[in-house]
Amino acid sequence: MENKSFINKNPALLLVDVQKAFLEKDYPGIKRNNYDAEFICGKTLTEWRKLKLPIIHVRHSSTNKKSKLHKSKPGFEFNDYAKPLNNEIVLTKKVNSAFIGTRLEELLINLKIKTLVIVGMTTNHCLSSTVRMSGNLGFETYLVSDSTACFNTKGIDGKMIDCDLIYESSIASLNEEFATIINSIELFALLK
Repeated sequence: MENKSFINKNPALLLVDVQKAFLEKDYPGIKRNNYDAEFICGKTLTEWRKLKLPIIHVRHSSTNKKSKLHKSKPGFEFNDYAKPLNNEIVLTKKVNSAFIGTRLEELLINLKIKTLVIVGMTTNHCLSSTVRMSGNLGFETYLVSDSTACFNTKGIDGKMIDCDLIYESSIASLNEEFATIINSIELFALLK
């Protein structure tokens, strides 16, 4: 793909749940991979701003008052690497997919966006749900693989599943079925 052709697609950057809760050592109390994910999200956001391409931030607002993503908790706040500017769109969701209960699809249609580049947290939850819906709704979808992370997760047998295995499985499940998977270096090359 030629670089100019990618920028001419007017791709929008969708940042999903780049919030402080995911940096807290006890969220959800187990091991996490890729601690550079939020930094990569911020670097991607900086590049998008330079190119004056469309940007949409989505944050999760848990209805569970004990959740670190509840609006009353510090973890609800955007990560310092990816704080929205006043002129950038911010949507708030209460479920996994950024398309449910928000006006995201309507916004994308009104902005004539057909190409989405998605970054954020976490790979196997909100990011995966959003990428799957984006692909199903017909958007040309790109997931930046090093912009996301997973936590260890308890399996149905009670054993812990390693976060790296969950990450690799999640990315592989999305690849070519719902999205084109690229890393940030590949993305930045497309933006030049």
